[in-house]
Parts: sequence; structure tokens; C-alpha cells
Amino acid sequence: MKIYKKAILPLEFQANGIASGIKRSGKLDLALFYSDIPAKAACQFTSNKIQAAPIRINKKYLKENKDYQAIIVNSGNANCFTGNRGLRDAEETTRMLSEAIGIKKDSVLVASTGIIAKPLPLLKLKKSIPKLVMGLSRYGIDKAKIAILTTDTFTKEITVKFNIGSQIITICGIAKGAGMIAPNMATMLCFILTDALITQRALSRALRSSVDNSFNCITVDGCMSTNDTIITLASGASRNNLIDTDNKYFNLFLKALNIACLELAKLIIRDAEGATKFIQIKVEKAKNFAQAKGVALNIANSNLFKTAMYGEDANFGRIIAAIGASGVDVKEKDIRIKVSPLHKKEINVDVSIKQGNACATVYTSDLTPEYIKINAKYN
Repeated sequence: MKIYKKAILPLEFQANGIASGIKRSGKLDLALFYSDIPAKAACQFTSNKIQAAPIRINKKYLKENKDYQAIIVNSGNANCFTGNRGLRDAEETTRMLSEAIGIKKDSVLVASTGIIAKPLPLLKLKKSIPKLVMGLSRYGIDKAKIAILTTDTFTKEITVKFNIGSQIITICGIAKGAGMIAPNMATMLCFILTDALITQRALSRALRSSVDNSFNCITVDGCMSTNDTIITLASGASRNNLIDTDNKYFNLFLKALNIACLELAKLIIRDAEGATKFIQIKVEKAKNFAQAKGVALNIANSNLFKTAMYGEDANFGRIIAAIGASGVDVKEKDIRIKVSPLHKKEINVDVSIKQGNACATVYTSDLTPEYIKINAKYN
């Protein structure tokens, strides 16, 4: 497999990003990802009970349709907690784009990120969509990956290429996220495009597995968002031997997707709002993966632990308290903790709890005064 730390579009995909005026700054805020041919889609959404209008529209389209060709994304406005108007605006966005391109309305998926409880400026989108479509190109990914950002300080992108026989398969992923990052579909947007020829069940199973071991293993502040969305489109344009769950090609695809998702998840932590430390927490000798992950996340979400890491304070009572608060019936004598030097930018925390043979790894950041400044003024 070849890994590129940049976004390279797979076969039959185009993209674009423009400034529609949603952001007061005038920065790029509207992105489009387009497959020239109908593609399969697999999605994962936030488990927050308050879900943004775009997610609700996507769920409706995913029930009604089997082929998809476009994803339109705006940043600067979450279109969440906007009632029936928000639903109408999200659906109208898909209608306007479908007419501009000449495809079915329910073949367009939609995503939004930004401020909650403000109506989407639909007139700005109406004026901008023709320009967005006109600018579609193979190189438009460089604008699209910027247009999805909010408080991010850099783009998150990766491309993985591998072979099935003589055919080269490309998986391209871009993501955004820096704050409101919590497990159960960590807060962010992520778009994964591939030219793999794959069945629907294989694509869905691969995405679920990859998300569980990547985006659901990161946390910045323990705050779950309303807009978390991962959308994967598979065009099948590479014409490889069909990938299905019961053949040898599935594990190849899953391995490549795992690489892409984990790298994007780590990039989100590296760009966490105000962060100065990248922290890896590994819990070993647990009964099962869920128990190990639960203990690791309890440590990662502890504000006392996170501030101690920022202050480079070797008060490992913070870790012990978080282990005990996780609900695991672990004995003091069975706990082993090893922490790498705190003055470094990357910190490893290894915990053993002598419950079994399972392990899990979670990624987080420190909690700093800069995080408070950023979020005290986010409106």
C-alpha cells in the first residue's frame, strides 16, 4: 500500500470549494464532492439525540435511494436546532444542486458545520451553487478541503492506494474538526471517496469497523456535537474484482480504510483547539475491547488529567482516580501505569489492569487556557 499525506481524488470524482458569504470573514465556506457516475454510499452520524437538519435529510435519502453522486457541505452554519425551516433549507439545498448538475435530488447528500441555532442563509447558497458546479474539477479538492473548515488550523487529508490484481484502488479522505470532539462518532465531518468496486454490505461493514477503531477512539473535550457526519462514496470506476464481505479482497480494502480513518482521526487530535500535547492512552489486560476502551476514554475525558498534562505535572493520582471512576472493578495491586516524559509534545500513557488479554488505544489532547479563549468567543 502507498500512503500520501495529501488528497488525491479517485477515478470519476471531481470537487470544488468557494466563498458563498456564510462566513463573515469571506473565507471559503461551500464545498462540493461529485461522482461522475452513480456511487454507493455508507454513512455514520452522531449519536446525539439532537441531530442537525442535514443528518435527518440524509437519513431520509438513504432509505429512499441506492445511488448517490454528490455531497454538498457548508461551514460557518450548523443548520441545527432550526426546526422545520432547517429541514426545508437542507432539502432545498439538495434540490438546487441537483437541478444545477442534472441529477436526482435524493442522490445528493448534505452536511453542515458551524454555529448552532442560526437559520441557513439559503439565498446565498442559491446564488453560489451555479458557480460551485461550474468550478468542478479533478484539482478542486484543494479548495474543497479548505471550505469545510471552521476553527481548524490546517486541513486533514490522506490518500491510500493499493492493488487488487492489476487494478489500482484509491481511497481519499478529508476531514475537519478541532473542538467539540467526543466518542460515539467524534465531532467532525469526514468525506471518504473511493473508486473501489464494492458491495453495499461490504462498504457499510468496513466503514463501521474503521470508525469504531479511529473516530470513536478520539476525544478533545468530551463534548458531543449535533452534526457529526462521515460519508463514504464508492464509484466502482476502478473495475476491480468485486469486493464483498466473504472474499479475500475485503480485508485488503478494510486495511486501507483503517489506515485512512485512523490517520484523519489523529490529525484532528493534533489540531485540537488550544492543544499543546498529543496524548496516546493504551489500556491493556482488560476483559474485552469495550472495557479497555471505556477505561482509556475515562482517563482521556478527565479534565484533571488533561490539565495535569498541560502543566507537565506528574500527579498520576489523576489517572488512578479516572480508572476507578470508569466502573471497572479493578484492584489497586493490579494497576500498572507508565507515562512517557511530560515535557515532550507527544505523551504515551500505558495502563494495565489485569482483567484479561484485551487492549484498546484512545487519543486525546491536553486542556489549555487557549481552549477556553477560543470557545468563550465562538459565536
